[in-house]
Amino acid sequence: MNFPYLIQGPLAGVSNTPFRELVWTYSQPTYACTEMISCKTVIHDPDFIQQRFINRSPLEKKLCVQLSGDNPVEIGEAVKRVTDWGADLIDLNCGCPKKKIRSKGTGSRLLSSPQKLFQLITAMKQNTHLPVSVKIRVDSDSGDQFNRTIATVVEEAGADTLIVHGRHWTQQYDVPCNYDEIQFFVECLKIPVIGNGDVACIDSLKQMLATGCAGAMIGRAGVGQPWLIKQLQAELTGKTFVKPSISEIGQIFLTHVENLITLLDSEKFAILQARTFIKYYARDLDDKTQLCQLANQCEDFKGFKKIVECFFNV
Repeated sequence: MNFPYLIQGPLAGVSNTPFRELVWTYSQPTYACTEMISCKTVIHDPDFIQQRFINRSPLEKKLCVQLSGDNPVEIGEAVKRVTDWGADLIDLNCGCPKKKIRSKGTGSRLLSSPQKLFQLITAMKQNTHLPVSVKIRVDSDSGDQFNRTIATVVEEAGADTLIVHGRHWTQQYDVPCNYDEIQFFVECLKIPVIGNGDVACIDSLKQMLATGCAGAMIGRAGVGQPWLIKQLQAELTGKTFVKPSISEIGQIFLTHVENLITLLDSEKFAILQARTFIKYYARDLDDKTQLCQLANQCEDFKGFKKIVECFFNV
């Protein structure tokens, strides 16, 4: 794998096969991640999980399955299953700030339960030969003071990589990424640390790499820009990168939606999902507000396609 590692991270409601396939078509990431998947669902509804979340394009070279759970027995069983299903890496989500996730004792709630976290990582390592990573948030100025404890737990439990999102779980995206705390983990640990947060261009990537981290995980900046990682790789070496034209971006978006229809076997649900990320494809359009308003009134692909073709000059 080429250094620095550039990874397309897990995004709820986005990181399914159609999205990941576009990332692999227009970039060559170190790997790309699935959406966060509950261990309970892996165990109790495996057919749904394989079809909806782990359905894999032939273009995908390395796939990381991100799991969520708080029970070592369940996570061990889930790890066995996704290993058998062909995952290349497995990640434990310890960063999700959503109330419904924390209320289950999962996501970022695990950061205040270091003993449980140790048990979960240990169970993962005991049930797979694949690399295991852990994705966390930082303690920031919250008073939690868990950074050092979590660093010790992650390394002693045997995780292969730590992915650090430089915000506390209570902080929104208007709060800048805390690079100093990412650097703390880099200096504290012997295992590779991947930085996450605010990487959207070459300058922000260089700022992240200045922490000494082994690479960066790209978040929502990759939505609507499946070429972003290729662009960053080029610009790191001083090369000029030419972005797709507006009409090409419109066609990429339509391909995304068409593949969603196939995956979900529902034009209606695919359009509903596409409405949530059309703004990312339209980030460079002057009239993106009008586009989004019209798209939100559309329920069938025929009408949706006409709108997209008009605004993107397809």
